Amino acid sequence: MSATALKSKQNDPANDLKKEILSKIGDVSEFEIAQNEVLLAIYRRPETTAGGIVLSRRILDEDVYQGKVGLVVKIGEHCDFERVDPYTNIKTGIPISLHDWVVVRPSDTWALDINMRSDALSSKDFIACRLVKDSNIRAKIPHPGCVW
Repeated sequence: MSATALKSKQNDPANDLKKEILSKIGDVSEFEIAQNEVLLAIYRRPETTAGGIVLSRRILDEDVYQGKVGLVVKIGEHCDFERVDPYTNIKTGIPISLHDWVVVRPSDTWALDINMRSDALSSKDFIACRLVKDSNIRAKIPHPGCVW
């Protein structure tokens, strides 16, 4: 990777957002999920848009219910994102890894709030998450702002 590409990746706002979400949610290694499920932290837009428009709290709260983008924070051990058709031998699917941004249909998911940090137990310390089956992940994207 070139020095310019590495530097731009370090200054990437999506990367900073990942770090913020992961530090707030805590260590999810003891959070056991079903074998074919994926745990996503829901992306919530910033209060101010790129154009300078300030969004109301009510509008921002809709991301919890209607948000389509999530950060992969845990993957079940039997998730199979890429499949091979037994008849045609054609590989289909998208290679999904831990900490990728993905797109889901909210109705295909199960919403829950998670906080694995024992030092922060206020309701505002919980992260809005979704459990989704591996087959219901629709896309992998480079940053959460590219889908609305």
